[in-house]
Amino acid sequence: ALWLLLPAGVARPIKTVGEGEASPPPPPPAPKSAPIFRNREVKISAGNEIPRLFVSYAPGTDSGPGASLGRSIPEPEGMSGPLDRLARPSFEGFTHNDGKKESRSDADNSEGEKKTKIASFKKKAINAGNKFRHSLRRRSKKKNDNQISIEDIRHVQDLQAVEAFRQCLLDEDLLPQQHDDYHMMLRFLKARKFDVEKAKLMWSDMLTWRKEFGTDNIEEFDYAELNEVMKYYPQFYHGVDKDGRPVYVELIGKVDANKVLQVTTIDRYVKYHVKEFEKCFQMRFPACSIAAKRHLDSCTTILDVQGVGLKNFSKCARELITRLQKIDSDNYPETLCRMYIINAGQGFKMLWGTIKSFLDPKTASKIHVLGTKYQNKLLEIIDESELPEFFGGKCKCEEHGGCQRSDKGPWKDPTTIKRVLNGEANYDRQIVTISGTDGKIISYARPQRPNQGKGSDASAESGSEVEDVTSPIAPKTLITNPSLTPVHEEASRYHMLSVQSRNLALSAVQHSLHQ
Repeated sequence: ALWLLLPAGVARPIKTVGEGEASPPPPPPAPKSAPIFRNREVKISAGNEIPRLFVSYAPGTDSGPGASLGRSIPEPEGMSGPLDRLARPSFEGFTHNDGKKESRSDADNSEGEKKTKIASFKKKAINAGNKFRHSLRRRSKKKNDNQISIEDIRHVQDLQAVEAFRQCLLDEDLLPQQHDDYHMMLRFLKARKFDVEKAKLMWSDMLTWRKEFGTDNIEEFDYAELNEVMKYYPQFYHGVDKDGRPVYVELIGKVDANKVLQVTTIDRYVKYHVKEFEKCFQMRFPACSIAAKRHLDSCTTILDVQGVGLKNFSKCARELITRLQKIDSDNYPETLCRMYIINAGQGFKMLWGTIKSFLDPKTASKIHVLGTKYQNKLLEIIDESELPEFFGGKCKCEEHGGCQRSDKGPWKDPTTIKRVLNGEANYDRQIVTISGTDGKIISYARPQRPNQGKGSDASAESGSEVEDVTSPIAPKTLITNPSLTPVHEEASRYHMLSVQSRNLALSAVQHSLHQ
């Protein structure tokens, strides 16, 4: 087969035929009609499978195997060596330079197609990344809209006092788990001016009363005569003040104690009163805290004394008021934020001047006695949309049959109720520790749900891992830069997801190019 590689005019070697061997066949004669070619050229095609020889003939050479242009001849067995050195592409009708140009043009076209394909995939990857980032932003925005963060401000001095009080209660086995609450213990301390021993005695009496009265099971009590009682003792919750606290209203001038006792008993009414107080701590205060995004455990009270006379202070009325007052002050201390006594006449104002001198100055400062021109004062603390029309507001609650029957407030909103039942009022909050002297913020912290693990998603989203919010102990893990840390963690998580999405898109591009 080597004779194909020899230039024209060179004698071809003749192999000696040994004994018993057949003489090699003579080369096939050139057809008369075939043109004469010279300068045979051999081109090797490096395909994906078996290398093949392409033999082309230029004018002036002898014809031979593969004389027809473009016919391929398999590489002879045993052929080896740098054939690329001998192979020079030359096609009929093209010069050597034209072949190079065409080859270069094909390479350029191939490179151009490759660049176009890469650019197309890059564009698709960028679009996919943008869609992923927009999806994250929408998800983050939706999450932030649904997320409730209740601001819980705690003074350093209060934290220390509550911790000492708590330890005292633990030592004497006076701290049931359901009452291990920072704000509850703080209220008892305030009621006894932070005297730990007096507060402990008050706390112990409270536990005894709850056990004897059956307060923990008071929800089972059914007060069927409520509608009849409301006719002769109008009292109700309605809306919130501008700070988000529930507003409690009593129309004292319309109370008829004798008729009240005709439809109920003092004991049953006291049970109803306790049930309503427990409902405040289980639903009203948590719902208001979620709506206002700040911790609330007190209310604003309006007492309308218009028409109050001696008939309103019968023996039965005095007994009822005395029992209710003792229960409230002994077992639910520091739940009054402010009280407005409206429609007070001159006689009541004179009497109040005498009573006020016997009250604690802090308690007396919460009570404001107003005459008949009270509307502007009430509107300073309660929005007109939350204030009943008969008090100078614009609320009528016509769909509920009047403001007295509506029980209007955040505790009636289904979404808020669901959040309260899920425990968001206790755990979805930001604890702010401030100095009691200058009010300077010392630290921020966010509580961790009891069922959260250290590496859980909820823990990562909380901003920091601190103790249960119901525990009064000052958080041991404090956020030194509170306003930035949660945002930084959210941004880091968002950046990580963006990088992952970009890497996945680039991997898809590379995989497509390989294919």
